[in-house]
Amino acid sequence: MNLFTDAIAWLADPTNWADGGPIPQWIADHLWFTAIAMLLASAIAIPLGWYIGHTGRGRDAAVAVTGAARALPSFGLLFLFVMLGGVANRDLSAIVVLALLAIPPILAGAYAGFEAIDRRVIDAARSMGMTEKQIVARVEIPLGLPLLWGGLRNAVLQVVATVVLVGFVRNAGLGFPIVQGIQIRSYDQMLGAAILIIVLALLLDAIFALLERYATPAGVRAGRTRDHRTSSTRRRSAGGATPASTKKEMSV
Repeated sequence: MNLFTDAIAWLADPTNWADGGPIPQWIADHLWFTAIAMLLASAIAIPLGWYIGHTGRGRDAAVAVTGAARALPSFGLLFLFVMLGGVANRDLSAIVVLALLAIPPILAGAYAGFEAIDRRVIDAARSMGMTEKQIVARVEIPLGLPLLWGGLRNAVLQVVATVVLVGFVRNAGLGFPIVQGIQIRSYDQMLGAAILIIVLALLLDAIFALLERYATPAGVRAGRTRDHRTSSTRRRSAGGATPASTKKEMSV
């Protein structure tokens, strides 16, 4: 309990937040690494996932690659790229590693969003004379956005957690006060930095949850509401609810 109190005191210390204080800079560095890695991963994974989802080509290879990529040890991968790229290119090496870790969930969300669409909707679009590009842009992308945002949400949480490892190769991000705290045995600083990482992850998760919710087209949300109400009515009827006509016959 005393350690937690000390961590709160470290977080509340004005010198850590004032001009030139380290905490705002650590948070900015953490968000910068996260944003750049997510942009790079999205630029690669989203078009590739949409191509796989639309054509069905390469799906098995994508599933195998993404499954294998999820098992990669991030700490070892980071040090490998830093050693190969050199100390002068630590930032680039870290961003590449973070992007590699973010690609699998984004790729899975991109092609799964297309695959979840009812094929009758695609056939109806083709029967109306829409080209393949129009089907992708006007039908598949809007309907596949919710699952894509889900993949982005998973990816950003993984990247935020992994950026902590950057503190072992560079004095940046919220991982650095943890590494520094280990060296100087400042446990209040370590716990305070861990609390900041948790809060940052929760905030980003909440933001992406809202984006995922409002990325769903209004018509799809309305359809889901109607389906939910219909299924609820059916469940009540199947559960033994007695219709009004049956009650009247029983009373007679």
